[in-house]
Amino acid sequence: MMDQLLLNDKEVRSNLFPLTLTRSAADLRVGILTIREKWEAFLGKKIRLTSEVESGPGEAFIVSGNILPSRALIDSLVKSDGSYSDSPAWDTVRIVQYPWHIFLWNDWAIREDIGLVTKGKTPGPIPATVQTVNPENIFIEEGAVLSHCIINAAAGPVYIGRNAEIMEGALVRGPAAICEGAVVKMGTRIYGATTIGPYCTVGGEIKNSVLLGYSNKAHDGYLGDSVIGEWCNLGAGTSNSNVKNNAAEVNAWSQAARGYIPAGLKCGIIMGDYSRSAINTSFNTGAVIGVCANVFGQGLTPAFIPSFTWGSQEKYAFDKALIHIDNWKKMKNSRLSEKEKRQLKLIFEQSL
Repeated sequence: MMDQLLLNDKEVRSNLFPLTLTRSAADLRVGILTIREKWEAFLGKKIRLTSEVESGPGEAFIVSGNILPSRALIDSLVKSDGSYSDSPAWDTVRIVQYPWHIFLWNDWAIREDIGLVTKGKTPGPIPATVQTVNPENIFIEEGAVLSHCIINAAAGPVYIGRNAEIMEGALVRGPAAICEGAVVKMGTRIYGATTIGPYCTVGGEIKNSVLLGYSNKAHDGYLGDSVIGEWCNLGAGTSNSNVKNNAAEVNAWSQAARGYIPAGLKCGIIMGDYSRSAINTSFNTGAVIGVCANVFGQGLTPAFIPSFTWGSQEKYAFDKALIHIDNWKKMKNSRLSEKEKRQLKLIFEQSL
């Protein structure tokens, strides 16, 4: 009897470049939770990757790590004895095949996740200074601080995590997730479907985008139809194009294909972990930025910026890059670990 479920992402990681240079596909955030966290919430137990099982998977039920589970799938998958069905309702899931699928499925994922993260909980009170539309679709976790902002949940739910803060004058339209410890600064405009990951700080205008965690877009500028990795920083005035001027299909760089492939009519930027942009950076439509790139320069950026790029063409010195990353991490009371340094060294060497 197969009573162990494992997630396997080996076959899909290259399609999700650059986000999976530093994590498994299963640890990508889509909606409120990461893919692994979704499975754990549904099944009520820790879920491991096949690569984390030293003795091999054995009789485990193996699922691709880029599949977003649904309630309908779980109901059809788990038998009464705790084993797994060989014919679950796969047609009820979404699959993150490419990075832009993260923002494509984010609306659906927020709606699926909110029931998981709020099950058995009572929402916190909505402060008297906060204006709301459809307040029954707003869930505020313990410790969250809201003041003189507007939360519109008519088009979808709004989740506000533990110790998150939404400052005066901010406008949030659902579906949206403001995760634990995130800060939405004064006057920010957030359109659905957007996820502000844990401990991110955001400002300006954001639409249909996902910030995975610990990143900053703290000032004015537009971020739309985009995915931003962890420990990134977008300088003041940074904006991206998400639609081509001729309204044609956007092509984005695929490392697996070693070329540009169709990404839909709307695609902003896909940015790997630890990357940053200077003030007033203008990102090209469908731009893909690798890990630890420091982007600056005149005019529109290139459509593909490799990992460890300094400016738009020069190579970032590795030792300098580590110092800069650690400086940014210290600003959020964290430090660069030896494991992260080894991982970054491998990415640096592979990007030469």
